[in-house]
Amino acid sequence: MPHEVFHYRTLQEVQNRAEELSAFLPLSEDTGALFSPLTAGAFTAANRIVFQPMEGSDGTADGAPGEYTVRRYRRFALAGPGIIWFEAVATLPRVRASAHQLWLHADNVDLFRRLTDGIREISLRENGYAPVIIMQATNSGRYAKPQGTPAPLIAYRCPPLEDQPLPQECVVSDDDLRRFEEAYEQTARLCQQAGFDGMDVKCCHRYLACELLSAYTRPGPYGGSFENRTRFLKNCYRAARAGIGSQTPFFLTSRLNAYDGFSWPWGFGVREETGLAPDWTEAIRLIRELRAEFDIPLINITMGNPYRNPHVNRPYDHGNYVPDEHPLTGVGRMMAGISQIRQAVEIPVVGSAFSYLRQFSANLASGMVREGRCDAAGFGRMAFAYPDFIRDLREKGQMDPRKCCVTCGGCAALLRAGRPAGCAVRDREVYTL
Repeated sequence: MPHEVFHYRTLQEVQNRAEELSAFLPLSEDTGALFSPLTAGAFTAANRIVFQPMEGSDGTADGAPGEYTVRRYRRFALAGPGIIWFEAVATLPRVRASAHQLWLHADNVDLFRRLTDGIREISLRENGYAPVIIMQATNSGRYAKPQGTPAPLIAYRCPPLEDQPLPQECVVSDDDLRRFEEAYEQTARLCQQAGFDGMDVKCCHRYLACELLSAYTRPGPYGGSFENRTRFLKNCYRAARAGIGSQTPFFLTSRLNAYDGFSWPWGFGVREETGLAPDWTEAIRLIRELRAEFDIPLINITMGNPYRNPHVNRPYDHGNYVPDEHPLTGVGRMMAGISQIRQAVEIPVVGSAFSYLRQFSANLASGMVREGRCDAAGFGRMAFAYPDFIRDLREKGQMDPRKCCVTCGGCAALLRAGRPAGCAVRDREVYTL
């Protein structure tokens, strides 16, 4: 069935269309499963709702939280998710995705601490509990724009991601990769000082660590074999662990691309002989190895590339192109992949891609949690548009369709333009396209 815009008025209509498409959507009329506590490792979240790391591009020139940053996280704190997965924070100035991406360093760590303290204070006062706060540490790699113009740092030249072939000098050397790994030691130390509960070594959406997972064609110690392609990620973990020491409840984790949506040898999560069909084997192996060596307490699963195939990780009504699949097919692929990964690993899994279903997104999230197909539900675009959905779910048992994200892609357009990102539909007093 071709692409169509969201038009469903009832949960049953969604279920009927999913069945027509053979899309895996385990919907539940009861959303109560989202409000049970989640214990993962040494921490317990008050509920199973996660606000995903949605970047705002609104930091100061030196990387500190800006006025809009503080506003956004105060709204999140008021809303009451069990986990706030804090947005991408650069490990070095060279690897920032924009001139206003957050960057944590010794001179601004106290400002980050003030923000995390404020989040906990607000949530405790309004909701009776503090969220678990995880900071996403990033190397933007291919999408580095520290001065506002592209300055790509790529693992290898990848035709599906390049309108014009990038020059060879954009391919980072092994020495560069080792220096980038070392930066995670200080970032982890400062992350802990800034009051975060844990740190995500970002490995998704084709930023550098993620891109290296598909570096089949790269020569040397960072390409070819599975061991080589995962070397950078694991070395970043080792550096981070050295920064925080062992006698601490502070933990490491990742938001991980389990599937890039590009054929071999340009994408992770596929096999050479099967085209674009997902294969979860290496993602499962990687999660198990991260668990064994670094004792990660949970993993956050996503897919796709928001710059090239955004329909894979965040199906939409309107975007830069019309996908050749129905949005519910994309949502179903995400749910099926998350479910299969959860069944194969021994740690809690955070799911993604619920927001497309608007007022029914919590029904899908609760169904996934209730059936043990994931342990927590991550909301990104919806958190920008309608952070108060948690209160509405708790008090009314449903979400208000008049407040939901409409999957227009406006927040992503603002981010690509290097402007403060938020919902230009539901929060238009602050954000305009």
